[in-house]
Amino acid sequence: MAKINIFGIEIDYELVGDAGAPAVALTPGGRFARDCPGLPELAAKLAEGGKRVLLWDRPSCGASDISFAGDDGESVLHGRVLTQLIRELDLGPTALAAGSAGSRVSLIAASRDPEIISHLMVWWISGGVVGLLTLSYYYCCDHAIAASHGGMEAVAKMPLWKEQLAKNPRNRDILLAQDPEKFIKTMEKWAMFYVPGEDSPVPGMSPADFARLTMPVKIYRNGLSDLSHPRETSDWVHRLIPHSVMVDAPWPDDEWNRRCMYAMEHGSGHFAGWPVLAPDILDFTAS
Repeated sequence: MAKINIFGIEIDYELVGDAGAPAVALTPGGRFARDCPGLPELAAKLAEGGKRVLLWDRPSCGASDISFAGDDGESVLHGRVLTQLIRELDLGPTALAAGSAGSRVSLIAASRDPEIISHLMVWWISGGVVGLLTLSYYYCCDHAIAASHGGMEAVAKMPLWKEQLAKNPRNRDILLAQDPEKFIKTMEKWAMFYVPGEDSPVPGMSPADFARLTMPVKIYRNGLSDLSHPRETSDWVHRLIPHSVMVDAPWPDDEWNRRCMYAMEHGSGHFAGWPVLAPDILDFTAS
């Protein structure tokens, strides 16, 4: 466990594998931490294959500081932090491998700072009306409503922050220090980030942003049964990155739905199937 200050935010991270080896940064979805089931196991397999793996907690996730910096959306903040983290750790050109919210963060990161990204592999790309408006409510609207009813004390009691407050004692003070009115306005701006657009399937990404993704890109096609990560979203991303390779994911079509049902009962497990991607990641990033 290590921490580093990026843009005034304390970021928790771990490096797995030999120093100097080609780097891969893994990013989970949701507000899940870097040690959620599936991530450490995937990192270990990649390290065994000769990679230096970066596991990191995004701002407001795991043991990193909670942050509401920036007006252009939380995922844009996370993307900027990721590329700066790679530079501060002197990892050199780094492959990004990520799913769900992590795929959005990785797409944004690679488009804003393509020189530091060697390869890009994404799966479970969030999108669609149901998927994106659900995110808008879950991450933003629900919190704004809580702040309007009970101030920041009410926000701090929300289940979404339980892990962050437990892992990082600073985070309760950070939350309670927010001005409720300013916090609500931030949540309103961040909620608008997820409103589906007509020219792009991914919030924070314009067609011009996709055009900057000149590194090798591999896309795992979304499942037909998955309303959080619709099939049309991955297909649209593939069309916007003409040189990208798109393949079927190495799991059943209903993988996301089954993992969600399991996590509802056990508290985690959304990403437990990700280690199966290790051979593909090693192969794709070999050249």
